[in-house]
Parts: sequence; structure tokens; C-alpha cells
Amino acid sequence: MTPPARRSAALLAVLALALTATGCGARVASDGKPGARSGGPGPYPVTVENCGTRTTYDKAPERVVTNDVGITEIMFALGLEKHMAGYVMPDDKGDLGAVPWKAAYGKVPWLSKKAITKEMALDARADLVFAGWNYGFGEDNGITPASLKKVGIGSYVLTESCHNSTDGSGGSARGVMPPLEALYTDLTALGKIFHVEGRAAALIKTYKKQIADAAAKAPAPAGRPSVFLYDDGRDKPLTSGKFAGPHDIITKAGGDHVMKDLKDSWTTVGWETVVARNPDVIVINNYGDTSAARKKAFLTSYAPLRNVSAVKNDRIYVMDYAELVESPRNPAAVTDLARYLRGVHTG
Repeated sequence: MTPPARRSAALLAVLALALTATGCGARVASDGKPGARSGGPGPYPVTVENCGTRTTYDKAPERVVTNDVGITEIMFALGLEKHMAGYVMPDDKGDLGAVPWKAAYGKVPWLSKKAITKEMALDARADLVFAGWNYGFGEDNGITPASLKKVGIGSYVLTESCHNSTDGSGGSARGVMPPLEALYTDLTALGKIFHVEGRAAALIKTYKKQIADAAAKAPAPAGRPSVFLYDDGRDKPLTSGKFAGPHDIITKAGGDHVMKDLKDSWTTVGWETVVARNPDVIVINNYGDTSAARKKAFLTSYAPLRNVSAVKNDRIYVMDYAELVESPRNPAAVTDLARYLRGVHTG
């Protein structure tokens, strides 16, 4: 989105400040080594690598703006709501009143239910935007780490969304590591940036145990049901490749992810591929304008799918969007899906 020509007094003040200081005290390390500045408080400066870029922080960011539910809840899970200026996300991401972070949602301003823009970040006096490629960042909408840097705002990119060419200039495919490893990577890096390493380590330990407990009860490899993730789409289905959250959720829960060979995160395939791979279970991603009930009605009435095992045997399972994108809800999602898959008998 092209910024409007009009600039408010507040905007001019922020831009003036950007000329004298880098957002959130962050610097891109030019020599590939941790930067240093004498006199920094506590553990600072610290350097982290994010999507192939090393950035040095001279202090913890104080006015973070997050985009989307999973990213926002990563901050909440780390107890960082006091470091946030607000969050941006649509209101189609489920019931936020039943989550462990209900209190944090009540404290942090909901800045917009529309797509994040550079102007929103400037109006919020953000010193860091935590978003991801196709989770807010995009060359087509004019908000990227590079464009934010020009106005003095730092960026942290969701690891699940890193481009396969990590400098961000290559193809559109996303994902550089297994999805749960991406979650742990972000928790570790953010723990370092905000000096809450202990909280991050404790969360990771808890999540790994939760997932291991669920995986221990998974069906034997020979009896694992095959699973297809259906996000949306009629002409072509949007689904998950090996680098999006559903891959690890399905696999750790005891399923065989039928699209595990796709080296991307969220991407489209042809219905003929779904039919050929004949999944035993279809998981519906519940969000957006099209309800899960309408998505299921489409799947069960779409003629090419009539002989697919999941449709014939009515094995269609609904999960919420926030469980399936990189988020602190992923471990519980593994447990819930594992419980369902244990009741699925194949062959």
C-alpha cells in the first residue's frame, strides 16, 4: 500500500526521531559478528539471527506492534505485554476470551482489524514490528522490514515465514526449518532480545514434554492415518507444506502428512493430487469468512472427492487457525489431534 502524501505533526516527529536513532536500539550487524556498545544496561547489547539477518539490540524494544493472533500470543506467552504498543488482527480468529492470555488481550490495545500498514506502526510510535511474510509483511502492500527501517522502526520476522532464500529477495516459498523448531527458535531469540531467557526456556521445556507425551501414544507407523490439511479454496485448495505448523502437528500427533513433500509453508495444490493421495482424515482450518461448516459441506459435496477415504468415512476434523499457525497453541493442538487420530482405524 502506498503511503499517503499527507503527514501529520505526530508523523513528522516520529520521522525526525528516526533520523537520530535506530528503532528499538537495534542495529544490523554489518560484519556478521555481534555488535558492541559500551554502557548498555544489563545484558545488552545482544545479537540474534532472524531469517538470515543478524541484528544487535542495545536495549529491549518498548513499543512492539504485532500482526496476527499467533504472533501476538507468542509475546503474551513470554509475558511481554508491557513491551507492546498494540496488536493488529482480524476478528475471525476464534474466541479470545477462553485463552490463557485473556488478561493480556485486555491490557494491550487492539489497533486494527484490518491489514497492518506502515502508518499504523508510526501512529503507535512502534519501535519494533513483529510480523511475518504473508502475516503482515509483503512487497505488494508496502510494509517490509526494509521499508520500516527507513522510518526508524525495527522488525522481527516470524521464523515459520522466512523465505527459503533467507535474504528475502528470492522466490515466494517460505520455511527454513521444521515448524515446531521455528516456534522454539522464535521463543529463544525473543527471550534473548527482551532478557527473559528463563521464561523462554521454561516454555520450550513444557511444550516439548507436552508434545512428547502425545507422540508416545501415537499409532504405530504402519497404522498411522494419512492426513490432509484443508485451509480453503474451491478451484484449488490452500494447504500446508512441510514448513507450516500443520506438518509437525499432524506428524507428532501420529498422522502421516500427505503433503510432506511440499517445500513450502502455506501453498496451493490441485484437487487431483488430493484424490491421488487419498487421505484418511481431512483437517479443516477454521477461520475467515467461510465457516468450518460451509467448508465441510463443500468437501462432502464436491464430486471429485466422493471416493476419498476421509469423505467416504466422514473423518473430517476441525481445528482453529491459531492452533495451526506458529503459536503457543501448537503443543495443545498436537494433544487434541492425537486424541482424535487414535480413534481412526485405517485399512
